[in-house]
Amino acid sequence: MTTSHGLRRGGLLVVLALAAVLVAGLVVGLRGALASSEAPSPAAGKTVLHLGWTNDPDNLNPFIGYESSSYEVWAINYDLLVGFRASDMANAPGVGLASAWETSPDGLVWTFTITDKAKWQDGEPLTAADVAFTYNFVLENDFGMFIDYLKFIEKVEATDATHVVFTCSKPKANMLGLWIPILPEHIWSKVPVKTIEKSFKNPPPIVGSGPFQTVEWKKGEYVRMVANKSYWKGAPKIDEVIFQTYQNSDTMAQDLKTGALQTAWNIPGAQFEPLGREPGMKTVAGQLPGFDELGFNCADKKVYPKSTGHPVLQDPAFRRALQWAIDKDKIVSVAYQGHARAADTIIQPDFYAEETDYHWQPPEGDPDTYTFDLERAKAELDKAGYTDSNGNGVREYKGKDISLRLYARTESAESQSCGKFIAGWFEDVGLDIKYEVIDDARLGDLQFAYDGDQYAPDFDLFIWGWGGDIDPNFILSILTTNSIEAWSDSIWSNKEYDDLFLLQQTQVDIQERIASVQKMQQIVYDQSPYILLVYPLDLEAYNTAQWQGWVPQNGKGLVWYNTLPDTYLAIHKMAATTGAESGGSNTTLIVVGVVIAAVVVGVIVLVLVRRRRRVEEV
Repeated sequence: MTTSHGLRRGGLLVVLALAAVLVAGLVVGLRGALASSEAPSPAAGKTVLHLGWTNDPDNLNPFIGYESSSYEVWAINYDLLVGFRASDMANAPGVGLASAWETSPDGLVWTFTITDKAKWQDGEPLTAADVAFTYNFVLENDFGMFIDYLKFIEKVEATDATHVVFTCSKPKANMLGLWIPILPEHIWSKVPVKTIEKSFKNPPPIVGSGPFQTVEWKKGEYVRMVANKSYWKGAPKIDEVIFQTYQNSDTMAQDLKTGALQTAWNIPGAQFEPLGREPGMKTVAGQLPGFDELGFNCADKKVYPKSTGHPVLQDPAFRRALQWAIDKDKIVSVAYQGHARAADTIIQPDFYAEETDYHWQPPEGDPDTYTFDLERAKAELDKAGYTDSNGNGVREYKGKDISLRLYARTESAESQSCGKFIAGWFEDVGLDIKYEVIDDARLGDLQFAYDGDQYAPDFDLFIWGWGGDIDPNFILSILTTNSIEAWSDSIWSNKEYDDLFLLQQTQVDIQERIASVQKMQQIVYDQSPYILLVYPLDLEAYNTAQWQGWVPQNGKGLVWYNTLPDTYLAIHKMAATTGAESGGSNTTLIVVGVVIAAVVVGVIVLVLVRRRRRVEEV
């Protein structure tokens, strides 16, 4: 029995030693796993807001970048001349750098008074000269990302440190809605102009005047921004913001549940309702300006001979026929799980007040209103001359089967679901579809490809989406001829549309402007450079158990929109949870791991003690 006891004790020591190793290994393993997380570890004592997204910034140079995530970074790194009030999205003095403005009786001269409190994040003073520099920089160099905002602006002058004067050739209806970040002249005047739209990356630390400064960016992983404690409208209540990029939206949703994230947008539809049932988690589904679409490469081969787009895509009759081959109701219910509404034009309904509603829709009962009707699609293709002469099931163009490349995006599960449906429907009406899922960067490269110095868009069909400004001018601009090789992703050109685009910018009478904007929508509907799929709802979630200061926008509940810094300024931890930001849920995971290991050891010890007693009793 002594031998047995001795063996038991020796075995117990071994087990305890192994358990100790288990505990240490578990702690080290958890720490190692957490250290390899894609988000940086916050400094001790810092209050950090962690925001999750699946849409990685493409470029932090505002003359190159186009992703919504890039705009979110710029919105809090820079200020606008005229900002937007969160409660109703109206232009308001003091929200941007302009504390006041006035217009001449003829509407041709605008004078803005600039706050004298603002400074650049490197300590240099911000003056009206920086505002004038920014606008003249765009005008003089015809920078494509912003030039369409500035039609009819002839001259911009800083008359003193706090006043800037815009002189226009015609009255300018969208003067207060120019989403152009104000740039520091002492930084950007030193950047070679020839690199601005091509290679300049605007590397961190990025000097702006906003409430946060970008200090670190790891592509595909995270963007880290630190609070500007000298911000002219008051210091943010937190120390840092970390935008963490996720490759998997379900993983992002799980991190919201564990507390590793405080907020996220583009929540997957399947996770949205469950997240809303989580204690202390608020979910919001709201509509912002924008749409998701199927786009065509409409490039005219006479103008862009290097385009690889299939020639049939230049034919409006071909594009119109395919409008009948898409079941938008099914896309809404399945691809978007009900978190969207079917779209018809590029300006969504129910966003503007009734008296300023820019949305147009086909007249009720119009027999040519697009609906889902595969037989009608086939008949329209036949009428346009695209038939299947050899009976192999594929329609032909000049004797060859029509084969089209269709791209969906890895960043969007909805895009991929739409792609599968659309590929099937288009095959049902007699087209050969090569469907592929690629990432945003690759799709952007194909849309803006060059062969030497010649523009050579290298795609046929794609599924993507657009977000717009409050003013409709931007969303209208993406389809202008002038936007080709800049915003335009369809390479579509229509003179009547271009003329109306210029006209609506000068129409200060709102009803006259609405009429022009609605006519532009009719042209797009008829010519179909896009097939509008849905107006998606933005799905957001944020922690209300431990954080407060979330600022809903425009009465719709959404807290994230890249024209407004309000939530970033107001958000803070509740008093009971304020303290050192030492890892949050990561520390909790380690503690839980230690507790589990300790429980395992306790059970082992208890079993061994009981077994020893039984041996001694024999």
